[in-house]
Amino acid sequence: MPLALLPGQVFAPLLVFVRLGTMLMLLPGFGEVYVPQRYRLLLGLLLALMVAPVLAPALPKLPADPAALTALLFAEIVIGAFLGSIARFLLFALDTAGTIISMQLGLSAAQVFNPMMAQQTTLPGAFLMAAGAMVVFATDAHHLMLRAAVDSYAVFAAGQLPPWGELSDAIAHGAASSFRLGVELAAPFLVVGTVFFAAIGVLSKLVPQLHIFFVAMPLQILGGLAVLSLTLAAMMGWFLERFAESATRLLP
Repeated sequence: MPLALLPGQVFAPLLVFVRLGTMLMLLPGFGEVYVPQRYRLLLGLLLALMVAPVLAPALPKLPADPAALTALLFAEIVIGAFLGSIARFLLFALDTAGTIISMQLGLSAAQVFNPMMAQQTTLPGAFLMAAGAMVVFATDAHHLMLRAAVDSYAVFAAGQLPPWGELSDAIAHGAASSFRLGVELAAPFLVVGTVFFAAIGVLSKLVPQLHIFFVAMPLQILGGLAVLSLTLAAMMGWFLERFAESATRLLP
């Protein structure tokens, strides 16, 4: 191969790598802080090498102007970050649900290190986020996001930024949907907690001599754990369904 043709041959895989690599930095399971960055980048490079020949007809040619090349790479980074953020928002919904659950269980003060977020979070939140990532990989749902990344070139042409207004609306909608999903997942705990505290309030009026705090706290924790054991499978199923819907929505 003549050396003059080498930049054109290398450009297509590297352009695909920019979008896929950025997306992998944010995808659940791939983009966690405990996954070394070199492994994520290596996976993105391998995926780019595999799909670049297929996507080559849809990719632009190597720009001769450095400014045009910079704009092209910036657009790919923005699109990759947008695609990865959609999946990351869904994982944050599990942390929101865990925070609500911890309040209902009386465990909001029990903070643990959450490796999925690299910071202190509630114990139910850390557990649900780890369980959600495990379910995504166990059911091969991450294949949907990888397929959405490859098929995104049919929706977002390489180097062409979508309107910033539409991107902002999509990100705002994703954040709102994430919070709504977190509340929906924690809805059984809100219902049971409301009934429990209402019963405790009535009991404290009927038996004023009873030390209601010492009676309520163990029952609150045990009851919450019982509800969690009964609803965990349904919660993960609902989360997985929403995850698949979000990935499918990105497909052309």
